[in-house]
Amino acid sequence: MATITSLVDTTTTTNQGKPGDTVQINGTSLAATTRVNFGSAAVTPASVTATQVTFVVPSTAPCSGQVSVSVTSNTGATSNALPFFVIAAPTTTGLSVTCVPAATGGAVTLFGTNFLTGTQVGVGSVGNVAVAPTQPSQVTFTAPANPGQVGTVSTQPVTITTAGGTSASGTTLIDYYLAPAITTVAPTSGTAGDLITITGTGFVNVDTVTFTDSVAATATAVFTPISATQLVATVPGGLATGAGTITVATCGGTSNAAAFTVT
Repeated sequence: MATITSLVDTTTTTNQGKPGDTVQINGTSLAATTRVNFGSAAVTPASVTATQVTFVVPSTAPCSGQVSVSVTSNTGATSNALPFFVIAAPTTTGLSVTCVPAATGGAVTLFGTNFLTGTQVGVGSVGNVAVAPTQPSQVTFTAPANPGQVGTVSTQPVTITTAGGTSASGTTLIDYYLAPAITTVAPTSGTAGDLITITGTGFVNVDTVTFTDSVAATATAVFTPISATQLVATVPGGLATGAGTITVATCGGTSNAAAFTVT
């Protein structure tokens, strides 16, 4: 009678895997095998020798959990059974941040389920990052920079690959932002309460507009977005008179400092 000594998933090199993986059944007297019993499913072997039978984990396998595996011969004799563990597919539910600078990337925590066997996080067309999760529901990684980005904002899907497969793409997204840049300020001088038109690029989801005065003191201005290339800011009070600067900050970073004189 056939005897099974071990089960090896060729993808994970363990007795754990997912539907679609090829599994090697190692043992003795296996040459007469005609059927692999994967739990309640009958699977036709992919190959058979006296010491090894291979088969593909069926799509009808449970989402997760232990399954007994045995083989049956052409005479109807069934071997001993060994356990095989079906690894659940990962899912993603969210991120600790919604955006990172395109120039540098940044630290991100991905949340979801079934992460423990994770090997990499994929960030769309930007690239993959190797990971080794220690918790089943989250993993922290550094999103890579996106130096080839052209548009101000590039939205990328975030996925994780584990022994259970790759999570669905498009359910969790992260935005890459180019840093804003100021080209003109009009007028180039003013006093508290004056409205200043700032023109440039990358003015998408602006976080702050900052005025720096002649003694390097700073003040955050109230501003009104007009478009991705223009906004109107109110000169804040409390600034020392003299030559200073204006900067605009978004998730992509802080702009160049444009000259502005407080009068």
